[in-house]
Amino acid sequence: MRDLREIKTFLLDMDGTIYLSNRLFDCTTPFLDCLRAQGKRYIFLTNNSSRNRHVYYKKLRNMGIPVKLDDIFTSGEATTIYMNRRAPGARVYLVGTPSLTAEFRRAGINLVDENPDFVILGFDQTLTYKKLVKLCNLVSAGVPFIATHPDYVCPVEGGSIPDVGAMLALVKVATGGEPEYVVGKPNRGMIDALCEKYGLRPDEIAVAGDRLYTDVAVGLNSGATAILVLSCETTREDLAKSDIVPDYVFEDLSGITRILAGVDN
Repeated sequence: MRDLREIKTFLLDMDGTIYLSNRLFDCTTPFLDCLRAQGKRYIFLTNNSSRNRHVYYKKLRNMGIPVKLDDIFTSGEATTIYMNRRAPGARVYLVGTPSLTAEFRRAGINLVDENPDFVILGFDQTLTYKKLVKLCNLVSAGVPFIATHPDYVCPVEGGSIPDVGAMLALVKVATGGEPEYVVGKPNRGMIDALCEKYGLRPDEIAVAGDRLYTDVAVGLNSGATAILVLSCETTREDLAKSDIVPDYVFEDLSGITRILAGVDN
């Protein structure tokens, strides 16, 4: 297990780790201040593909968080990197929000409505029955199927809402089909794409988040240090029953701050 003081870059989940909906956790600002004071980098890492990094940039800045556009990496952007590496110029039918569509167009992905080479499912909060029917028809026809991430729900103030994993369950029941590849956490493809973009190595980074099956698992799967914070989804009871074992467990990000500041040894 690596000493957190030796970590150069922290990959930080947002929903449930940095904030919940529009409420910034009290521990967040002191934690980020500590990282900057020690010359460490932070990159906000999220599976939520309903928004592109430009939207997150505005949200974080409005919350008073010092951030550059390049400090944000989403499963949507990771999926564009994966597609441009796997099949540059391929015709893609994308099921996603206007924000995700803009992300794909900026990356040069060839988006089409008919005769696609691939169909990609993102966290589409603008999902309609018409789009759902088309998605299922393409999957049933054998068009290669990719998902941006596997989260079952997205945390919001007061509860949660269905996410891509719930949509994947519907598609499987309706068609018998499953995605041939899922890019986002817990799959190491998310970290591979990030390391490719930023020139990092997994042994230099730590992943911190509130979910065992995505945030912690992607750290373990990619060879990075895996940190669980109990600030939202996961409870100690969940942790005790899980076979996913984080390198570190804290109540929230303040636990990391104390270690980096030398308060807890």
